[in-house]
Amino acid sequence: MSVFGDLTGKKALITGGGRGIGRAIALEFAAAGADVAINYVGSAEEAQDTAAECEKLGVQAFIISADVSKADEVAAMFEQALAQLGRIDILVNNAGITRDALLLRLSDDDYDNVLAVNLRGAFLCMRQAAKLMLKQRSGRIISLSSVVALRGNAGQVNYAASKAGLIGMTKSLARELAGRGVTVNALAPGFIQTAMTDAIPEAAKTQMLAGIPAGRLGQPEDVAAAAHFLASDAAAYITGQVLRVDGGMAM
Repeated sequence: MSVFGDLTGKKALITGGGRGIGRAIALEFAAAGADVAINYVGSAEEAQDTAAECEKLGVQAFIISADVSKADEVAAMFEQALAQLGRIDILVNNAGITRDALLLRLSDDDYDNVLAVNLRGAFLCMRQAAKLMLKQRSGRIISLSSVVALRGNAGQVNYAASKAGLIGMTKSLARELAGRGVTVNALAPGFIQTAMTDAIPEAAKTQMLAGIPAGRLGQPEDVAAAAHFLASDAAAYITGQVLRVDGGMAM
């Protein structure tokens, strides 16, 4: 059992939960006793494998296909999650994409697509979750921002804009929902070892590591532990905050 306590009986919806950080969060929540709905838009096989691993931990887990940038699909996803879980106590906005390029080479489509998934998608999910959590007078909304939102990164103007916007949205929604027992927080991971970072050339990785005081890339489990904390009763008096999980990059 994690030091952050039991989540038994809690119901969580995790977008982009089939792999990487989303998968680690699903497994972390399941290990703490939460039932999980795992959203995916790409590989059903990966999402189903994550759900199967969660079920081995003794909880209910199932997958839902939905493009979070589309309002009708988000509404349908929440309907399905409610039908399966009965309620939603925790929303994790993890779904996200990158389309990196220097500004002068960044296409309109690559800018729009990143904002649509990373920012609009979180907005659509937050709106659906807020309706439910206000009625319940309880809930946790946790969104995955990025260290890039805090310090910028060449070649990621679109991504940084989406993740910085997510911080502003988090703080604003936290003010709207705090009086009803709903907390809204963001995580800002640094360079986390996933399939995305595995594709980075070694020279670039070496340069990145030089800027990380901890001297290593983070692991998805590092972010999952922080998400567990924010989802737990231990964080009941924490809202509107951005928790950096970056090994000291953005100090």
